[in-house]
Amino acid sequence: MFDTIVVATDGSDSVRRAVDVAVDIAARFEAEVHAVYVVDSGEVESTPDEVREDLRDALDDHGEAALEQVADAATERDPGLDVTVEVREGRPAAEISEYAQDIDADIVAMGTRGRHGENRFLIGSVAERVVRTCPIPVLTVRQLTDEDPRRTTI
Repeated sequence: MFDTIVVATDGSDSVRRAVDVAVDIAARFEAEVHAVYVVDSGEVESTPDEVREDLRDALDDHGEAALEQVADAATERDPGLDVTVEVREGRPAAEISEYAQDIDADIVAMGTRGRHGENRFLIGSVAERVVRTCPIPVLTVRQLTDEDPRRTTI
């Protein structure tokens, strides 16, 4: 059913559970895992010239660390999982969708912050844009709060 799974990561806490879910699915179906991190070109371009390269380097380093977390989670779950990592630059939602299409992915997994109340009406979420525009099925995984009874701690 699933041969290729894309995990979109930004290295934040809100994506941690999505990584775990995606890796679990990959292990169950013996699927390839493709982790993608997107350096937001708009964020880079909007910074002053004198710090632009430093910001790009910092974001690249952050992306490499985020991708390493995905690879480590996959190896912990199943050392036999095939993990490919990719850093891209551009508009995150568009790049995630394009990457998933380029590799003919079966599903894209990504975290969501699980906004509540009035905040849920705010436009601009990368996950929301991917869900609306990506032709490949998208699995969004909300991070559980400490108060959620489904949350387990090890």
